[in-house]
Formats: sequence, structure tokens, C-alpha cells
Amino acid sequence: MIREFAPAKVNLFLHAGNRGADGYHEIESLVVFASVGDELTFEEADALSLNVEGPFASALAQERDNLVLRAARRFAEQAQIEPRVRIILTKNLPVASGIGGGSSDAAATLRGLSRLWPGQTNLQALWDIAGDLGSDVPVCILPGCWWMSGRGERFASISEVGTFDALLVNAGHPVSTPSVYKALRERTGIGRIARPRRFGTSGQLAGYLAGARNDLEAPARSLCPVIGEQLKALEETRPLLVRMSGSGPTCFGIYPNATSAQAAGDVIAKEHPGWWTAPTKLNFGRKWVFQ
Repeated sequence: MIREFAPAKVNLFLHAGNRGADGYHEIESLVVFASVGDELTFEEADALSLNVEGPFASALAQERDNLVLRAARRFAEQAQIEPRVRIILTKNLPVASGIGGGSSDAAATLRGLSRLWPGQTNLQALWDIAGDLGSDVPVCILPGCWWMSGRGERFASISEVGTFDALLVNAGHPVSTPSVYKALRERTGIGRIARPRRFGTSGQLAGYLAGARNDLEAPARSLCPVIGEQLKALEETRPLLVRMSGSGPTCFGIYPNATSAQAAGDVIAKEHPGWWTAPTKLNFGRKWVFQ
């Protein structure tokens, strides 16, 4: 049995540019991955099947052909094999929450199948398959610290950024990414911030991010006002920085250390018992393999 972790993807900032002829906005974003995420297992079987369990499984109950199944079929098609595999997805991340859960699940599926059936593909092939599945899937193939551009399908590694403590918060109100972009009015544009060189402390990271923003926060808040409550709750715990990730609604705070991130999570969980709170490491170290 092969096990793969599908970490949450966090946009530390996201600037939007003009909308292209394909209908997509050009973006620029600094992306890291968290130590919290979904988990998948893969085991050879007589046919392709997917079982979803975990705290957020019910949100996918009506999806008969989600990204995990599509990724498995595309992998098998590229490798010219039958997708005879039993997949179990433990859904620990909220759905439609701006932290790339579905994209990361699809990428983890491609990694897992490349390990289950070694020698059938290579890294470039996985990136190509991922691009067919969605704009955010390629960057999730090898989670790390990436500078994203284009529609999100172009990315370059940022190697000298350390690991930082954070708290993720989600009140449980999904937001549609297309709806957020449709409501987008003000855009920072592309090329307004230099790529980071090195961050050794959370304070240095927060200082850099203070010169950027998430352009999708305003339209997301107009569609989902509880985002403002999440940001306020985080701000009251006195983090170094507070921001929304991706198209929302998940928000995050960056803290000086794990103790303060955990304490903030305890406070918010007590005040808002129905919210999902997850103290986590951002850009945590792990060696990712694809075959």
C-alpha cells in the first residue's frame, strides 16, 4: 500500500493582472505548503475505485468524478495501463476553501500512482498531466516554495525561505473561485513586487509580505462576509501578519513561534467552536518523490 500526503497550499500573497483572451486573469503569487493536509492511500485492485472518509468527506459525497479519479484515469492513459487501483482519500481540509485541497489531492494521486507503478512516467509527464487537470495542480506536484505566474501554471522555485509557524482558520462557508474572479474590480497588477531572496525569521517574511496583498480578498469578502470576522479574530491574537489565502475563505496568521500559533488557535477555537482551526508549519521540510 502506497501512502501520500496532500498538503494545504497557502498563497502568501496574490496579485492579479489583466484578463487574457482565454478568460483567465494573469496572476503573481508566492506559494508555500503547510504541514496539515489530506491523506491518500493506493492499493492495486481489480478496478478503479475511490472511498472518501475523514471530517470533510460529506462535502464530496455528491461528486462522482472528482479530481482524484480524473487524475488516476489520466495517469493510466499516459502510462498505457488499466487504472486498477483502490484509492482512499482522508479529507482533512475544508472544501472550496482557497488552500488548494482538490488540486493537492490530484497531485498526490499522480505521485502515488507513479510510486505504485514505477517506471511508467517521469516528472515532466506528471506536470503535463497536472496542467490538463487544473491551473493549480502542477505547482502541487512537488510541494515547496514557488513563485507562481501566468494562470498559475508557470512557477519557479524559491529556495532560501525557511519554515514558519502559522494558524489557518475557516468558518465553514465555501466560496466559488469563478465567482470571486467575476467580482474582482481592483487589481495590483503584475511585476509590482520583487521576488524574495532569503527569509530567516517570521518577522522578515511578514515585513516582505506587508508590501503585497491578496487582490481576491475584497471580492471574496463581498460574497462571504464571514471572512472579515475570521481576519478580525486572527488580528486579535496579535500575529505578525494576517491575510486570506487564494480565493478564500481560509485566512491565516503568521506567528513568531509554534507556541504562539497554538495559543492563538486555542483562543479562536474557544470563541468560535464551529470554526476549523489548524496551527501549522508553512514551507515545512519533506522530501517529495514522484517514482
